[in-house]
Formats: sequence, structure tokens, C-alpha cells
Amino acid sequence: MKPIVLTFDIGTQSLRAELIDDSGNILYKKQFKYDQPYFSLNPGWAEQHGEFYWDNICKVSRELKDEAGDLWNDIQAVSLATIRDTEVCLDKDGKPIRPVLIWMDKRDAGVEQPFTKTQHTLFKLAGMENLTNHMYNVAHCNWIREHEPENWEKTYKFMQLSGYFNFCFTGKMIDCTANIIGHLPYDSKNSKWVDKKNLLYKLFPVPKAKLCELVYPGDTLGYITEKASEETGIPAGLPLIATGSDKGCETIGLGCTTAEKAAISFGTTATIQYTSEKYVEPQRFVPPFVAAYKGRYNPEFEVYRGYWLISWFKKEFAAKEVREAEEKGLIAEELLNERLKEIPPGCEGLVFQPYFTPGVTTPNARGSVIGFTDVHTRIHIYRAIIEGINFALYEGMHSLEKRMGTKTKGIYVAGGGSRSAEICQITADMFGIPVYRSQTHEATGIGSALIAFTGIGRFKTIDEAIENMVQIKDTFIPDKKAHKTYEKIYDDIFCKIFNKLKPLYNISKDMLETGMYHNE
Repeated sequence: MKPIVLTFDIGTQSLRAELIDDSGNILYKKQFKYDQPYFSLNPGWAEQHGEFYWDNICKVSRELKDEAGDLWNDIQAVSLATIRDTEVCLDKDGKPIRPVLIWMDKRDAGVEQPFTKTQHTLFKLAGMENLTNHMYNVAHCNWIREHEPENWEKTYKFMQLSGYFNFCFTGKMIDCTANIIGHLPYDSKNSKWVDKKNLLYKLFPVPKAKLCELVYPGDTLGYITEKASEETGIPAGLPLIATGSDKGCETIGLGCTTAEKAAISFGTTATIQYTSEKYVEPQRFVPPFVAAYKGRYNPEFEVYRGYWLISWFKKEFAAKEVREAEEKGLIAEELLNERLKEIPPGCEGLVFQPYFTPGVTTPNARGSVIGFTDVHTRIHIYRAIIEGINFALYEGMHSLEKRMGTKTKGIYVAGGGSRSAEICQITADMFGIPVYRSQTHEATGIGSALIAFTGIGRFKTIDEAIENMVQIKDTFIPDKKAHKTYEKIYDDIFCKIFNKLKPLYNISKDMLETGMYHNE
């Protein structure tokens, strides 16, 4: 009888329940794709009901139990990995007071100069004036405080979505240090909440009384309650082990525990992330995330709505492939990825900038495509999207390497896009270094499970767990000629697009905010 961990991976567009053994095999898996990942009451808003997630966790758990049969009795621990920067207001009974604010939500608190004169001077002297104003206004806690004071008053705990699930499973309002990723008064360097004197508290003034207890990755958060057992089918009394966020667990699940290995996630948000023993800010004044590997950090570069762009393209331009895939019992991406071979590196001059959703340091950014001629087809656009995401990640890699003082020797890929050999090869060609694909694209579940196995004593260390549970299945070697082409496009075109178009992005944003694009 092999020990088994039940792990849940709660993503932006779907959630999964998986039974994983100590050799890294996914024995059984159930996935539920959301019909409506979020709802928007206003442009730029993204919300979902907390009960929506919990009800579907219970649903897939019960379905997995039915399919697994007697194997269900061999589960020794439970773990979960959840989307980041997604907050929920809970009352004293652990019930959500209002809908969950998802990381994609771009509402603005709309506060002009929210700081005192002294605070403003401090931020200005530190060179943080513009950044702090932006971060204050996009913080969910500040929007609720400004626009829903009655809900803020009723909030007993302001938690990450992971903390809400921990409560549903264990009855305890508790979370893991590696899950506190968002706009919160949190000291990432020391993995603790800050006091009122800290500048972070000025940005995100959430009283400590509204914040939860924290434990480290590998610690026990609590035990499955009788109520949770009835709802999920999981045996009561099993330990719920703290692991980390979805991206953090994914990085560990790819075996990336040093700064020489880059973990690239081709998910809804495309990311390049490292695991570092040193505290290194990926951007000035922006802290690294706390790693799911206790005592380490995850410097990261993000492309918001990265592989969401593939879903967007499929919906808007690929009706033919969608129909054909349905007839053949395939998914449309398989047909589209096969056609990537028709288009040469560089898409015959078509270059895509994937900043559909602005970031912290690029608040006015927009997506753009340049270089259209009459030779271009929609498949050129499809490949240009993939190359554009990779160009942005490549830029992120160079920035992170410079800050860490390291050189990347290999790239380890996960997420839906990593299932495509064509995308993996394009990535190797663009980055000019080998790309490695492990035994499964479900690296988040593997990472969460191996941390849980270490937490219950099956392995002595995370590295021992990785050695036993992560296997490299495929290696993609870069084509030097293609890499040379990509390097020239990157240096001479891609790196110059944003600054050239920035004035136009600013005008476009102003026009949008004043309603000039709306039909009367």
C-alpha cells in the first residue's frame, strides 16, 4: 500500500482534485471547468461567490471518491494550492460577507493623495510616489474600505481565498506564509504581518485583528472536520498540510529549487519564476513572493492574462478549428498548435505585445500588433501571440538574472501550453537554452503533494521529495538559427514597442476613462 495525498488545485478557469502517490503518479483526477469564471458588475471588475468554489470543491471530491474506490481509504493527508491575490471578507462564522475579489479585478479606489503630508514626503524621498499611489488604489482592501464601509465593518477576517478554503476544511481561520500574495500589510522578507508603523501598513491599512494566523509550508493547518467530511467525502481527522499558492507549488513541482532553473507557467497568467535563497526584489520596491519551499523566495515576472489570450483567440478567430476539433473529439488548441509549423520564426514580421491587462509598473499599457502585410493569416496572429508572450517572459528573465546575479541554465515548463511540443520548441528557440518538460503538465498538484508528503514525514527534505516525485520526460534543444532571428527581433523591435507607444497608451486610457469610446 503506497501512501497517497489528495490535493486540490483551484485555478482561475477550473479546479482539480487529484490523488497522487509518493512516486509522483497522478492515480486519479477530476477537473471542473467553470462555465463563468467570474462576473463583472462594472467594466474591469472580476468577482465570484466564495460558495461557488467550495460547492465545486465538494462536488469534484465526491466524484473522485466514487471513481477511486478503496484507494480513497489510503489517503494520508490533504493539501491545496490556490490562485493568488484573491481576497474574501469573512464574518465570525466563516461565511463570505461579499463576493470574492479575483486577482483580475482592476477596480480603482479612486482616492487622490490618500496619504498624510508626512507620509507623502517619505514616499517621495524613497522614489515611490507614483508606485504607492497606484498600489493603494488597486488594493482590494482599500476599495472595500472606501466604497463598502459597512461590509468592512462587518469583516471579522480579511483573507486570501486559500484561507477561506482552510476554514471550510478545518474550521480554523489560518493560512500559510507562502499564500500571502497580494496587496496586504505583509513583510515577505520575514514572513509576518507588519505593525502600524511600517510603510506597508500605510498602503494597506488592514488591522491585525482582521488578519489570520500564519504557519509555514509543510506545517499542519488543521484537521478535516466532520462537517467538511460530510460535504466532501474526505475522512474526518486527516491533516490539511500547508503548501503554497498555485504558482509557488508549480515551481516546486517542476523541481526548480535554485536560481539557475527557471519555471515558466503557460497558464491564465504566464509567469517566469525562480526559487532563491536570497531576498531579491524582482522590481524596485516590489518584494519577491514567499516560496512554498520554507526559507526561500520566488522572484517572478508576470504577463497578466498570458495564455488567456489563447482562449480569446480561439473564441474570436478559430471557429473553424473549434468545429473541426469537436467532430474529431479533440481540443481546438491541438489543431491550432499543429499549424504553428506552417509559420516561420518571427511570423514574417508580425510582432505582438501581450499587455492586454496593465501591470504594477505599466498601469497604462495596452496590447498591440505591428507589422501586418497582405501575407499574414490568422495563424500568423496565433503564432505571434505565443511569440509575444515569450518575448515578454524573455525580457523578464533578463531583468531577474540581472537582479539575482545569476545565469539561467534551463527552463522547466508547466501549464496548459506546455502540453504542446510545438510551443515548447518555440520557447527553446526563443530563449536559446534547453526546455524541459516533466511527466505531467499538472505540476501544481505534484508540488503541493510533495510538500505534503514531506510535511507528514514521508520524505526528510523537499529535495528528496523532488528526487522521488519529479521526472523529466522531454527535452527541447534550441535551434541556433531560429534563436538568432528571435534575438534580432527582440533587440530591434520588441524592446522598443512599449516606449514608442506609451504616449498613445496614455491618450487611449484617458479617452476610455472619460467615456469617449461609448455609444450614446
